[in-house]
Amino acid sequence: MTFGAAVRAVSKTGSRLRASRAVLTLTPSAVQKVSQLTMANKSQGLKVSVKTRGCNGLTYVLDYCDQAAKFDEVVEQDGVKIFIDSKALMTLIGTEMDYTTDKLTSEFVFNNPNVKGTCGCGESFSV
Repeated sequence: MTFGAAVRAVSKTGSRLRASRAVLTLTPSAVQKVSQLTMANKSQGLKVSVKTRGCNGLTYVLDYCDQAAKFDEVVEQDGVKIFIDSKALMTLIGTEMDYTTDKLTSEFVFNNPNVKGTCGCGESFSV
């Protein structure tokens, strides 16, 4: 099963080098939703990958995952696992994964400082 994901651009904080940081961090609401989804589907975690599609070039794809592929990165936070596809690794460095809910939608939102532009609907991005 694949999930849709929204994209939100975040302004860059400068070009200075920083100490190494997590590839991906999750907000408490994202941790809670990932935990619910993986428990309900008896999977080890979710896999985040990036596919070429949409009007701006790339889009996030979420799938259930039980084991990391050879070069995948595994992020463990607060008891949940996120597997990051090796091809998506460089586009995700420093990204915050959030889960938001309002009257019309509930979705994972990726606050990615590497995004240079997004399409009008928010489904695709470029780096």
